[in-house]
Amino acid sequence: MVQAVLPRTEGQLRVLGLDPDQQGAAVRARLGVVPQGDNLDPDLSASMNLQIYARFFGISAAVARDRADHLLEFARLAERADDRPSQLSGGMRRRLILARAMVNEPELLLLDEPTTALDPQARHQVWSWLKGLKDQGLSFLLTTHDMDEAERLCDRLVVLDQGRVIAKGAPHDLIRAHASEQVIEFERDEGIVLPDSVEQETHGGTTYLYFSRSELADVTDALGGIGLSYRVRSANLEDVFLRLTGRDLRT
Repeated sequence: MVQAVLPRTEGQLRVLGLDPDQQGAAVRARLGVVPQGDNLDPDLSASMNLQIYARFFGISAAVARDRADHLLEFARLAERADDRPSQLSGGMRRRLILARAMVNEPELLLLDEPTTALDPQARHQVWSWLKGLKDQGLSFLLTTHDMDEAERLCDRLVVLDQGRVIAKGAPHDLIRAHASEQVIEFERDEGIVLPDSVEQETHGGTTYLYFSRSELADVTDALGGIGLSYRVRSANLEDVFLRLTGRDLRT
């Protein structure tokens, strides 16, 4: 619906101040889209994937070549310009798809699970690339199941569960409102006496303790007294999701 491909089913929607149902072509011309899947043309080189896509927006051949060269340089793919997608790694192909989405110099970038199936190094490379675009003033709408990705990249979040909005706000505000300062994880909870202010939840066989930094010593003393192995960390957006929905993102 945001891409002006499907009509909205109810409510109102404006994209860059335009009605996508009535002004679909104008909306699409101002968007960049990064789909979840790999839809690069396997028969074209990296450079030609960008140039041909640019031509769909009415961009001249000369300008398309210049933009392709610039974007391949920015995506650290200049030396692979003549390679086909099958010759590139998964992370390289993902950066190429991101570069393709930028050929029309969009005002808004739509990203659907941009780092799905990437290894940690490739994922961080994509995050770095997106942060660079964000620093240049580009806005993007990101859908992701990766709470670390959302926390790193987004200024404002909308948390959905089964199609329903259950929370929205800045990442740090959501963590402060729905989680705590500190979290401890462990695999069992028998025989533990904890301060009354410590909140305890269990999901998928793992117990989570939520508490403030001032209570850390008391909590670790209680756990250490029974020889329990545990992990201490700061609260994050996955904790927000767990506490709001009662189920793990990994299930």
